[in-house]
Amino acid sequence: MTDVRIERDCLGEMEIPNDQYYGIQTHRMEKVSGTANLPVIFYPDMHYALAQIKKAAAIANGKIGAMPADVSKAIAQACDEMLTGKFNDQFPLNMWQGGGYTCVNMNVNEVIGNRANEILTGHKGTEKVHPNTHVNMGQSTNDTIPSATHLGMIGRVDELIKQLDLLAGSLRKKEEEFKDVVKVGRTCIQDALPLTLGQEFSGYASVVERMARKVRHLRPGCFEIVMGGSAVGTGFSAAPGYKDALYVELSKQYGEEVKPFDGFQNPDFIVEVSGVLKEVAMTLSKICKDFRLMGSGPRSGFMEVNVPALSPGSSIMPGKINPTVPEMVIQISHQVVGNDVAISMAYGEGELDLNVWDATFYKCLFENFQLINSELEILRVFCVDGMTANKERCAQEANSSIALSTVVATALGYPMGVKVAHYCEKTGKNVREAVVEMGLMTAEEAHKLVDPMLMTNPHAAGPVVDAFKKEKKLI
Repeated sequence: MTDVRIERDCLGEMEIPNDQYYGIQTHRMEKVSGTANLPVIFYPDMHYALAQIKKAAAIANGKIGAMPADVSKAIAQACDEMLTGKFNDQFPLNMWQGGGYTCVNMNVNEVIGNRANEILTGHKGTEKVHPNTHVNMGQSTNDTIPSATHLGMIGRVDELIKQLDLLAGSLRKKEEEFKDVVKVGRTCIQDALPLTLGQEFSGYASVVERMARKVRHLRPGCFEIVMGGSAVGTGFSAAPGYKDALYVELSKQYGEEVKPFDGFQNPDFIVEVSGVLKEVAMTLSKICKDFRLMGSGPRSGFMEVNVPALSPGSSIMPGKINPTVPEMVIQISHQVVGNDVAISMAYGEGELDLNVWDATFYKCLFENFQLINSELEILRVFCVDGMTANKERCAQEANSSIALSTVVATALGYPMGVKVAHYCEKTGKNVREAVVEMGLMTAEEAHKLVDPMLMTNPHAAGPVVDAFKKEKKLI
């Protein structure tokens, strides 16, 4: 015979298998769960933050005399055990749930409550510790879930900052490695003035550094929560002194100051975080689109860089290699943007005194954190760090570009630059050959002025052009 216990709630009573720490309310919601086969605990950040909150609340209520000392201590112990991952299999609820994640809050309350009761009495149940009366004392789902979402982001934000810094460092190394690799620039995917591959990578490094600064700016907001507000922000049901004691304890647990703020009606911080995550994802996508173009070939593409070969790229074409990591990053950006749209819609769907679309916020936001943090490491290790330059190809393109006629326009006037460009198009000559054949420069002058590397450095190019113009009495 199965060992069971009887639990009761406002809808009746139910037999609960005694090997389960979760109880009647979790079982009720489990029946209408499972639409995505993705449990909330798949991203455990919320559950662990809830354990921290429940522990802090129990200690605070114990200190002010609102809760018996032994109950406070048992709840805190149960929370500590939960933080080790011991009860991860006791959180079966699916990611998509109505009711502002009331069921998630109660699932946690039941697990902690049954374990705390077990600590005090030797068995599960509500004899000494009740999930609502004790574990949820002074709280509401309406303040615990948004607060746990904020606190749950701390580790994800810290990891994102770390990974962005590491990627920026790798890109700076490539900037130095490629500083003498001259290549043709491209605007509108058309030939433009030359630059170095290092200069191109300096732009990639700079934007990733900007993204890291934006993420750092978000971090303090993760420590701003609505605990103590209870159901609608008024704090009703909390004992005198509870809120102050709670924030002291939470700050102690996190090692940084945790502050209250008004976020019941408007979870705008979630939208702000989502927007920055989207910006990071789109930035990485743009960089990776460039890598795909720059590495295209190996015979008929740009062929400027070698993207590391990680696997065969075709089931039929021998030797074909695909830019798999850049393409993965681009695909992730599609998902991140979609999640940001969902979060924006959920924010706009809030009404009156509470936004109840916590499931949308949590699933979409933490999926984006997971995707971006993971892709950053893969992009750095398996793509950027192993990327090399095709120096000869880059130099060939730079020297053959008709855009070098810009130096003619600078030295001899724009109309003459146009004539040289047309001459190159008609004859197939490069600009250096054209200016000599057209009698505009000597071979020595052309060699000095029509130099792609010189044109990447305006401080060096300016004096050379001025000297030529003075010699020709153009100035």
